Amino acid sequence: MLIISFLKSIKQSVNHSINHPLRNLHYKFYITKAYNKMKATMPLLILIIQTLLFTTGCKQSTEPKLEAVLKLELEDASCTEAWIKLSTANLQFPATINLLKDGNVAQTISLWRDVDTVLYVDSLLPNQTYRFKSIVQSSNQQIITSSNELTVTTMDTTSHEFSWQSWEFGTTGSSTLYDVAIINENDIWAVGEINIADTSINGYTTYNAVHWDGTKWELKRIQFYTFCGQQDTGSYPAKSVFAFGHSDVWIAMDGSQVVRWNGISQSQPICTPVSINKLWGSSSENLYAVGNNGNIAHWDGRKWTKIESGTGVDINDVFGVIDPTSNSQKVFCAVSFVLQLGELKILTIGENNKVDSLRWNTGRRVGSIWSNKGRIVYTSGGGVFHNKIGYWVEETAIPLYYTNRIRGNGLNDIFAVGDFALLAHFNGIHWNVHEEFLRLPATSFNSITVKGNIIAIVGYSGEKALIITGKRN
Repeated sequence: MLIISFLKSIKQSVNHSINHPLRNLHYKFYITKAYNKMKATMPLLILIIQTLLFTTGCKQSTEPKLEAVLKLELEDASCTEAWIKLSTANLQFPATINLLKDGNVAQTISLWRDVDTVLYVDSLLPNQTYRFKSIVQSSNQQIITSSNELTVTTMDTTSHEFSWQSWEFGTTGSSTLYDVAIINENDIWAVGEINIADTSINGYTTYNAVHWDGTKWELKRIQFYTFCGQQDTGSYPAKSVFAFGHSDVWIAMDGSQVVRWNGISQSQPICTPVSINKLWGSSSENLYAVGNNGNIAHWDGRKWTKIESGTGVDINDVFGVIDPTSNSQKVFCAVSFVLQLGELKILTIGENNKVDSLRWNTGRRVGSIWSNKGRIVYTSGGGVFHNKIGYWVEETAIPLYYTNRIRGNGLNDIFAVGDFALLAHFNGIHWNVHEEFLRLPATSFNSITVKGNIIAIVGYSGEKALIITGKRN
């Protein structure tokens, strides 16, 4: 209060002296009066300031100093790369951090605040173990703070060599297969449209699925409604198949219906609020369907719910991942017209089915998408691309044919198939194009799936539906 009174007295005295009508006669009087007040209160003011400084200084000296923290965690690793998360706390900024690989400086990072940073390390060797540590050093190279030691083992490469078998289906008209699912090497489903000539009234019967039991392929006639809301059914062309197991196989028609196969028989058709090009799910209570005109729908085990995509362009593919660290789900959708101009984009579906998008600036059509854990993303369509560190890079080793589907087991085992019987395989180091298929006349591959060392490819050759299976040597 004394300090406030003191300041107010000076302000009032000065103002009075300036505004007083007899300023020249009384100026000295008011200044002298203010000085006397200041002189009288100065010892007490000094004592208060000294007390405050002493109290504050004691309080600061008793507070514990927080220990600086550096922490390394492995996000992912391929044959030649690693993604390492660096976490910091209580550093003095700006801070210069060295990332050591086997004791040698591999990267130097400058930080201005505590933040989690993902470090990308390349030029590694396949199937090798590396030791990483991060440190902060003083000006004389003494270590001030260091992290835990992180051991990273890169993936080994996979073989390009497979033993192949192929089958053709259809004896009249045009037949094709659009999609395929592997449960195991003795349990494979493929769907599409297969026309077999016979003595029926039409002269042929249409089948829309075929199943492998380990010995033979059996043609199936999955029944869909002719129109939702009435009971007439037929074996109309099927567009997608997705299997959670032998007794839980989902098949979607080239329209807006799905059925479930329980290992013995199918369910009644279920009408969906969208047309369907592709299915993906983590369980039979968490299934997504995407289709033309920006259609997306989600099945929660009880009902289908339409999701607004924000686009009217066809969605050609859907693929999702579960992040093993956060246990969170991310679903990717490939958006573009295949045969006409229109929007080109990649949609993402996150928690609570919130739709967002990835930056897609390649100017190419995107027909399919795959990811291992959500950080590294591969696409196919008008070229094959990958995004590993925030931008898209084209895989130029693959011929520029339209690639209809891309799938993989992991970052060292990725497959892309497309027009002109294109099959390309990435083994973790380089892409190999299987030239033996490029020689097939009038052949196109529509889809591929892979499980362990077994792959299955479907499409058409001439007017016949085609299935090719491969087993890694």
